[in-house]
Amino acid sequence: MAVVTLKKGAGRGIKSGGMWIYDNEIDAAVGNFCNGDVVTVHDFDGYPMGRGFINQNSKIRIRMLTRNAKEEIDREFLRKRVADAWEYRKQTVDTSSCRIIFGEADFLPGLVVDKFSDVLVVQSLALGIDRLKEEILELLKERLRLDGIEIRGVYERSDAKVRLQEGMERSKGFLGEEFDTNVKIIENGVTYLVDVKDGQKTGFFLDQKYNRLAVQKLCRDKTVLDCFTHTGSFALNAGIAGAKSVLGVDASEHAVCQARENAKLNGLQESVRFLCKDVFELLPELEQNGERYDVVILDPPAFAKSRNSVKNAVKGYREINLRAMKLVKPGGFLATCSCSHFMDYELFTKTIAQAARNVHKRLRQVEYRTQAPDHPILWAADESNYLKFYIFQVCEEK
Repeated sequence: MAVVTLKKGAGRGIKSGGMWIYDNEIDAAVGNFCNGDVVTVHDFDGYPMGRGFINQNSKIRIRMLTRNAKEEIDREFLRKRVADAWEYRKQTVDTSSCRIIFGEADFLPGLVVDKFSDVLVVQSLALGIDRLKEEILELLKERLRLDGIEIRGVYERSDAKVRLQEGMERSKGFLGEEFDTNVKIIENGVTYLVDVKDGQKTGFFLDQKYNRLAVQKLCRDKTVLDCFTHTGSFALNAGIAGAKSVLGVDASEHAVCQARENAKLNGLQESVRFLCKDVFELLPELEQNGERYDVVILDPPAFAKSRNSVKNAVKGYREINLRAMKLVKPGGFLATCSCSHFMDYELFTKTIAQAARNVHKRLRQVEYRTQAPDHPILWAADESNYLKFYIFQVCEEK
């Protein structure tokens, strides 16, 4: 069996609880292995650190599976990981639709599995776990069946560019029998049609579930602007809470069409309307036209997708937040977030503060939140800690 030895002083990430070993941390690899195989990891002095997948195509050279160097990575190991993931969700979230497996945070690195009602959507982003995904899905369906949940179909959305960095091709399609890929779900009392085939990521952003619920209480009898609405989730939560009027905006015509269908599903087509337009262009226009809102929501895509893009991302976040603050009525509310882990908490907070100073607004923090518990944050695994969500009351300077 292949053994990988770390350089002296390396491996600080995994020693503090993380899951990744980078290529520049490795001193030697002894024994035969192929990319995607499980190897044993030793510290520089021979101390066993555990076992994980190796891939020489990736800068993330090893993704750890276990800290027990003697543990077999077999069917029983996978069965235990799957059962633990499901039991955790049962204790922490509404499981009608939820993320059941969240990669490193569930100790199954590189694998994401979302459950939308009776459909599973899988995304595999690492070579080693890709070889095991079908067995893991089989075990997951078996475990759900014990709780009376029969999965009618599985769709793969392993079409992310990051697979290319692993030396893998992008992949998308049915795993097993075909089914209608527009799946109806109910979350926070709102009904959605989720497009698991062509929607963003796995089809729907489950990580904002309870942040959407937090916004509901602010929206009754209010005028609401929801920017980067995607398929209308925050807008519809505002509508279901009794908002007077809601405008949802997104640059994707496909997303806006789906948002309108979702509004009809909930009988909200009169109070919740959607517009296909670039938010960066729209916000100055609304300001110039004298539009003001009781609640403004900003849920943008990840502006910072790498460390190199952080500087430009800061400009983007500052721009949309200062524009949004100008559109909030005095005493109204701003909900704003970032879903990029490269835009960390301190930098995001600093950026919002700069935006407020630039437009002479004072912010009173109502809440600070992160992702829903079905996307658990594994301490020392920074990639699992990515969503920052603030609710502020926007006050005039006094």
